[in-house]
Amino acid sequence: MQLADPERWPVSADWSPLTDDFWASTAGQSLLGFLRQRLALGALIYPPQPLRALELTPLAQVRVVILGQDPYHGPGQAEGLAFSVAPGVRIPPSLRNMFKELQRDLGLQTPAHGSLVRWAQQGVLLLNTCLTVEDGQPASHAGQGWEVLTDAVIRRCSESGPPKVFLLWGAHAQKKLGLIDGDRHRVLCANHPSPLSASRGPVPFIGSGHFRAVNHWLTAQGGSAIDW
Repeated sequence: MQLADPERWPVSADWSPLTDDFWASTAGQSLLGFLRQRLALGALIYPPQPLRALELTPLAQVRVVILGQDPYHGPGQAEGLAFSVAPGVRIPPSLRNMFKELQRDLGLQTPAHGSLVRWAQQGVLLLNTCLTVEDGQPASHAGQGWEVLTDAVIRRCSESGPPKVFLLWGAHAQKKLGLIDGDRHRVLCANHPSPLSASRGPVPFIGSGHFRAVNHWLTAQGGSAIDW
C-alpha cells in the first residue's frame, strides 16, 4: 500500500492541536502541495499512514521516544513507526540489530516479525524525523517540511507531561538534542543500529544496554517497565 489521502491520517486527540496548527501553516501547506504533486505524477509514496505514531501513542502516554530518520523505501515495508515493518515483511538489518541487542541486554528471543506496534501501545513514540519517502529513493522527501512537524513533536514531548527517556541513535537523531530538556529527561545516545555503525565507536549500539537502562529508569521513577 502507498500513501492514503491526507484527510485520512488520524492522530490521537491530544496530538490534534499540534498537527492542525502544522497543516494550517505555510510549511504544512507547502508539504501537502508537494505530496499531492508527486502523487499526481505517479510517484509511489510510503507509508500509507505517515502519522501512525501519533495515532498509536497519544501525547499523554509517551514515556520513551525513539527517533529514526525516514521510512523504509521498499514496497510493503514502512508502517508509520520508526524502525518497524509490517508482519510478514523481512526484518531489515537495523531492526535485526535492535533485536540482537535486546537478546544480549535482556535475554529476549528474536520475534517472529518486525512490527513494533506493541511498543507504541506501551508509550514508546517511534518517530521518524521525515515521515514519507518514495519507492526506492531513501531520503527523497527530506527537507520538504516534515521536519517542522517532527521537531514540534519532539519539543512538545520535552515540554509536557512527566519526564521521559529519549533514545538518540546515530548522528542524525543526535542533532535533535537541542530540542530536548536534558535536565528533565533521560537522554541516551549511541551509534545507529545500522550494520555500518552498530558495532563501531565512539558509542557502539551493540553493547549499549539502552533497553535495560530505559526500564531501570522508568521503574526508578515509579512507572512500569516496557515489555520489549
